[in-house]
Amino acid sequence: MLTELEIHEIKEEIKLYPYAHAACIEALKIVQHYRGWVSDESVKDIAEVLSISASEVDSIATFYSRIYRKPVARNVILVCDGMSCMVMGYQSVYEYLAKKLGIQWGESTTDGRFTLLPISCLGDCDHAPSMMINNDLFHNLSITQLEDILEKYI
Repeated sequence: MLTELEIHEIKEEIKLYPYAHAACIEALKIVQHYRGWVSDESVKDIAEVLSISASEVDSIATFYSRIYRKPVARNVILVCDGMSCMVMGYQSVYEYLAKKLGIQWGESTTDGRFTLLPISCLGDCDHAPSMMINNDLFHNLSITQLEDILEKYI
């Protein structure tokens, strides 16, 4: 069940659009902001507020890689696996992170600090390889930088 605050914020967003359903992405972001992810129950509740079907909300939620449909850790690491990052060596970045954190794509560390996810593009192609932790972008990555970067989030 959505909180009164979440419902209020969603209704405020609805006012900014000609149709309530146009606020779906913002509604998903609001719920994720407060809960860290968007559950099936939250999808149904958002649908009710927007007067659309839960399957419509779910189709939008699953399309966007930054809407998390299962619980994630405090820090989400998004490693770009787009063409530019692939050519510039993202695989070594991923392999280092996977080994260092003891997790694979889609997994979270047991201490709840990190979740490791691929993302198809961060729009930073001229500075590949790149990754994002929460809202912080890191580019021109090398293995030697990764240890220092991770330390900022521990």
